[in-house]
Amino acid sequence: MKEINKSRLFLASCLALIVTAMTFAIRVRLETVFGPEGIGLTLEDLGYAFTPAFFGFTIAMIVGGPLVDLLGIKKILGVAFITHAVGIILTLTADSMTSLFIATLFVGIGNGMVEAALNPMIASMYTDNKTKMLNRFHVWFPGGIVIGALLGWLVMDVMGLSWQVMVSLLFIPLIAYGVMFLGQKIPVTERVQLGISNKKMFASVANPLFLFMVFCMFLTAASELGTTQRIESLLKTSVESPLLVLAFINGIMALGRLSAGKIVHKLKPSGMLLYSAIFTFIGLWLLTVTSGGMIFVAAAVFAVGVTFFWPTMLGFVAEYLPQTGALGLSIMGGAGMFSVSLVLPIMGRLMDGASGPGEALRTMSILPAILIIAFLGLNIYMKKRTNKVQA
Repeated sequence: MKEINKSRLFLASCLALIVTAMTFAIRVRLETVFGPEGIGLTLEDLGYAFTPAFFGFTIAMIVGGPLVDLLGIKKILGVAFITHAVGIILTLTADSMTSLFIATLFVGIGNGMVEAALNPMIASMYTDNKTKMLNRFHVWFPGGIVIGALLGWLVMDVMGLSWQVMVSLLFIPLIAYGVMFLGQKIPVTERVQLGISNKKMFASVANPLFLFMVFCMFLTAASELGTTQRIESLLKTSVESPLLVLAFINGIMALGRLSAGKIVHKLKPSGMLLYSAIFTFIGLWLLTVTSGGMIFVAAAVFAVGVTFFWPTMLGFVAEYLPQTGALGLSIMGGAGMFSVSLVLPIMGRLMDGASGPGEALRTMSILPAILIIAFLGLNIYMKKRTNKVQA
């Protein structure tokens, strides 16, 4: 029987996540193409046009999660590849709010299918280091955003080429991950390995701790992705090139996730989440009162805060609630992206109004403020739970 090539599968997974991440960075740059200075859409219009990237992701995660066990990871990856390809082609031909909406929907579904398939695959391949390896896998979300942001800046701002050239660059990692996965033996999910029934899996997602984590995922994802997705508009009056700030933030995030193993060992997932919420809150407030070079200082604080949010939320569920299986990870990811689809139009409305970007950032800072309280409670609960088990 053909052996599972973990290193090749992990590399292919990283390439697939790079495609997902590059779409986020490129979408930020497309605000100037389709926005008030481009074809004339308002920032609120753009918020609605871009929401399918997030609710499409949510739909794919919620549908794809249970199907991962039923159909297998390989078939879900096939759907991801096809919808990614269609979404990129439609983006290249978009010329209105409606066509941009449809293109973004396909891209969002592709992104969601990538996460629906690969989060449980990595958890099943690295059962003894789930949080560490999920953080290492998710290095390539900020890493891919850095790549996309720098390429967007280079292609459009430095070389003066068209936005279609920038979007076409997505085909490179797309084809690469398709080739890397082709013909490989893919492992079954951990839930299948453990023999946990579908009935128990569906029942486990009603666990109070899991529901609490879903609520927190709404806030962590919105704090991170809601802010970074609209950074072009949020910082356009504060710094010359917001896209470079985006690259800077995600560069810090990538470096942080590479060192996640040591931090997880010292703080535990619940401790990482608490410190993340504190730094995110401070970073968002600093972004409202700084400009010029100091923006990068504020961005660094914000980046330290959001670095571990997404992968540690997933790692917590995979580690402490394994019976939720691929469904649990999909619900978490879907909840996170759905929350972003809700905040993007709200942020656009605030920025279109007289209050401007500062009010939008102050409003977003409410989310990590709530998370500080929530994760403080989670730390207390987990310590009591650990002490009870040890006793």
